Amino acid sequence: MYLKIVNARVDILNKSILEQVNMEIKDKDHIAIIGRNGAGKTTLLKALVDNTMFEEGTGEEKFNIYKVGKPVIGYLKQNEGLNNDNTLLEEILLAYQDIIKIEDKLHKLEIKLNNNPLKEEIYQYTELQDYYKNIGGYEYKKEYLNALLKNGFTENDFNKKISSFSGGEQTKISFIKLLLSKPDLLVLDEPTNHLDIEAILWLEEYLENYNNAFVVVSHDRMFINHVANKIYEIEYGEMILYNGNYEYYEEEKKKRYEINLYNYERYQKEVKRLQSIADRFRYKPSKASMAMAKLKQIERMDKVFKPDKADTKTFKINFPNFLESGKVVLSVLDLKFGYKYALGKTSFTLNRGDRLGVIGANGTGKSTLLKTIMGIIPKIGGSYSMGINVIPAYYDQQFSTFLPQDTVYEAFKKEFPLMNDYEIRSSLARFLFGSEDIDKKIMVLSGGEKVRLQLAIVVFKKANLLILDEPTNHLDIISKEKLEDVLKSYPGTIIFVSHDRYFVKKIATSILELENNNVKYYAYNYEGYLEKKRVENSQIKAKKESRDNKKIAANIDIKITKIEKEIASLKEKLFLEEVYLNQVKYQEIEGKIRILEDKLNRLLKSWE
Repeated sequence: MYLKIVNARVDILNKSILEQVNMEIKDKDHIAIIGRNGAGKTTLLKALVDNTMFEEGTGEEKFNIYKVGKPVIGYLKQNEGLNNDNTLLEEILLAYQDIIKIEDKLHKLEIKLNNNPLKEEIYQYTELQDYYKNIGGYEYKKEYLNALLKNGFTENDFNKKISSFSGGEQTKISFIKLLLSKPDLLVLDEPTNHLDIEAILWLEEYLENYNNAFVVVSHDRMFINHVANKIYEIEYGEMILYNGNYEYYEEEKKKRYEINLYNYERYQKEVKRLQSIADRFRYKPSKASMAMAKLKQIERMDKVFKPDKADTKTFKINFPNFLESGKVVLSVLDLKFGYKYALGKTSFTLNRGDRLGVIGANGTGKSTLLKTIMGIIPKIGGSYSMGINVIPAYYDQQFSTFLPQDTVYEAFKKEFPLMNDYEIRSSLARFLFGSEDIDKKIMVLSGGEKVRLQLAIVVFKKANLLILDEPTNHLDIISKEKLEDVLKSYPGTIIFVSHDRYFVKKIATSILELENNNVKYYAYNYEGYLEKKRVENSQIKAKKESRDNKKIAANIDIKITKIEKEIASLKEKLFLEEVYLNQVKYQEIEGKIRILEDKLNRLLKSWE
């Protein structure tokens, strides 16, 4: 597939969103779109799906859209195309209709081959088998099982009707179905939002090995680094291409700015030199021609404009002075947390300055644990206690303390009733809430604006223990980097939940992992935790594989023995007079032998 957009513009409600779109998508391109919140990333994805949104841009090139063939574009819309009467498995298998049709044909041919097969049927079976293998027939069941299990579904869910799943689960089903259908161009908008780390790792591996093209919008830097081979950055309404992953983009962007700034300064210096000569000699008759030549030389020079600085505007966090806590900040002993039933039990101690990252799949109780420590929900068992002079502040990812009808100003004022009007306005301004924004009602705020308001409240609590539940959700990359820098220099103690591995890697000094009602504490940073997990998993996998291989080998041995006996029996029949004198019977038995030998070879490979 091939799609190229030259000098395009996108307006929405007469407002310019993107002024110069220049973009090329080739077969197998793995493209990430990055940029600030509100830069037009989602709008661009919609325009790639519906090209009628594009019109002539502000650049000098002629506006055009080049497209080869009729590429199938896959774009996720809310629960689009789901049949409520289908089971989960029936719905997912719709992504494999071509493979299943070939599978049915092979099955029907196998029946024929067992009953007087024709020579043409044997050839047809062999060709179909090769085609089935090439289109992934032997791998598709493993592929969809892996996709469902890694995304939080269990085998008990497979036969449930689509209508019995929640809205969020149906969205996830639509997403998995879209991925497995493998369109020519896959268009994904923030696919890692609300996915846990295990699901993100699965998605990364799937996209890394995706044979077609995709375009993804994401703020997850580690995810982009692993899946993208091209990056388009939207900045100041224009698109800039970087041919590499995220690490390449970071280095290349700095390099380009430095080169462009150097060229601009050289240009300015040369213009100044030539202008100085012209000014000096323009009124001297003998030198007037030389002065004019210098002025013409300036006119002929290609203008070099000063490069724009990167758009790095974000909130300003300076934690106010706060009371220092005692050395031991939090002691947790056999704490059972949950609602009706315990989701886990844990013990750990946090000292002043520790930064504990809480990770795990969705539904394992990460937020519940934080709420239990904050006393928002009661513990089921065990104990926990905060140390001397500990002042906690809680960041709630659900923003449950905000009232929809309150304005930004009113929500902040409720938390800090002793602040005067000037102090409130100044505090909110540091988090990019201007004079117009502070009168916005909570109900109309974007996700990013709610995050900034919640962060503002947490910062001005003067807390020495921050308890943060998914603080990077809805933040763009610049804002995430700002938050990381601030939290790294924060002198207090932090407990945080996050699915953003880059954020966990930058902040955490220890890890608390929640997995299947089991809670495990690791006294390592994220990289140390991964190494420890790698060793643990390889040991578990080796033991499991050893057990499984023994069972599989035993079953294959039985099948091999059975087929070898069948082949030997059929070969003996070839020497019977009524067979070798009857060409039809002879070819029929030879055909059966070839089919059995093919099965035997596959079993021998599996056994090896």
